[in-house]
Amino acid sequence: QVQLVESGGGLVQAGGSLRLSCAASGSIVSVDTMGWYRQAPGHQRELVASITSDGRTNYADAVKGRFTVSRDNAKNTIGLQMNSLKPEDTAVYYCNADLQMTWGRLKGLWGQGTQVTVSS
Repeated sequence: QVQLVESGGGLVQAGGSLRLSCAASGSIVSVDTMGWYRQAPGHQRELVASITSDGRTNYADAVKGRFTVSRDNAKNTIGLQMNSLKPEDTAVYYCNADLQMTWGRLKGLWGQGTQVTVSS
């Protein structure tokens, strides 16, 4: 069974830091683009940051300079280091990945989400 499992969410005060991790497991041959999305109550899910298999990154304007996305291709994991957190960063954060499986391509797999709450 293929899945993405996130960890690392929690409650933090404004200005603090958190690190999220996501691990892909299953009959995976390789992992293409991986990304982090977030969804706050009453808002649409939005891209936070993404990273390709060769390390090219893309960030939402709202998090540039504060968040850093990284990945470990050997372990099929992605991380998100979040610094200088703001109350507006409060959301459920979801991991997303495009995977090459032993049986074919699986595009847009989602994790279950992890809650990040930033108090003012």
